[in-house]
Amino acid sequence: MITVLFFGKLVEIAGVKTEMPLVSSTDELLDQLRLQFPALAAEKYIVAVDKKTITANTSLTDNCTVALLPPFSGG
Repeated sequence: MITVLFFGKLVEIAGVKTEMPLVSSTDELLDQLRLQFPALAAEKYIVAVDKKTITANTSLTDNCTVALLPPFSGG
């Protein structure tokens, strides 16, 4: 099982948290999330796996936590 956390305006689309069946990679997980929550396809976000941001497809293991983080600003 993979825990997916949503932040910022993504909470309005998908809620705060969802559990997904284990998939092999972040690309596969994002495809599944877009099927379940079609409005995600129009949003920009950064993906983090187990608290580390990623920039490329990443392998997932059971009990991973994936976070979708929308762009943010601050100072």
